[in-house]
Amino acid sequence: MTRILIHFALFLSLTAPLFGQNKAIAAGEKLTYTASYNMSGVLTDIAQVIMETSHVKISKSTLLRLKCTAATYSKWDNFFKIRDLYESYVNPNNLTPYLYNRDVNEGNYFKNMKYTFKNSTHTVKSVMKRKNNSINNNSIKINSGTKDIVSTLYYIRTFDYKSMSVGTKKSFTILFDNEEIKGIVTYLGKETISTAIGKKECYKLAIGSSETHVLQGKNNNFLWLTADENKIIVYGKFKIPVGNGELKIKSASGLKN
Repeated sequence: MTRILIHFALFLSLTAPLFGQNKAIAAGEKLTYTASYNMSGVLTDIAQVIMETSHVKISKSTLLRLKCTAATYSKWDNFFKIRDLYESYVNPNNLTPYLYNRDVNEGNYFKNMKYTFKNSTHTVKSVMKRKNNSINNNSIKINSGTKDIVSTLYYIRTFDYKSMSVGTKKSFTILFDNEEIKGIVTYLGKETISTAIGKKECYKLAIGSSETHVLQGKNNNFLWLTADENKIIVYGKFKIPVGNGELKIKSASGLKN
């Protein structure tokens, strides 16, 4: 189970198209999910994932805070305790990231990663801190459009899937552990599925990556977004080097549309 949720967050982020304006996301939204993992051949609910948005005022403007937390259910804490935080501070209109913070606490593993994006120069200042308090500082050159995990995860909801033909592919790049990772998303059309918040017509996406340490196989990773103006993620299936699992929505509140 080591770093399962880190890999899953990365899987979700690998669905990002490169262009779009935010008409789907506003402050005050809260989405709650159950994360399941295949243990000894049985798909088992192991953790809760919560995604929340809020406004943060700075000296010259107001940013949108995108926050994602993951925590194992209490009965699993003695086996493998997870308490993870991912957050990104972005432009509310186009979700361009300015600041990113990640605190990973999984068993005896700890890492804190902070990014400061300088979008005008396509550079990122990276500060990484580990459990022994060692600190690594880096300045990273990135491609135009490269985002962090959290801003990318929300950015997929700004794309106009209505205009896509089935089979349309989009390539993208994200920054993860100071490395740019390339991937591709394929639009598979609409599909209606049953969820905890009702039966939903969804946009179905297939996700792939050339990075073998991220995702496994060409037809093993899928994501379902509601086919409405909110385009929230309601279901995901993934296969990573350490196994496979699912993400299922439990509740949704504060939606913009």
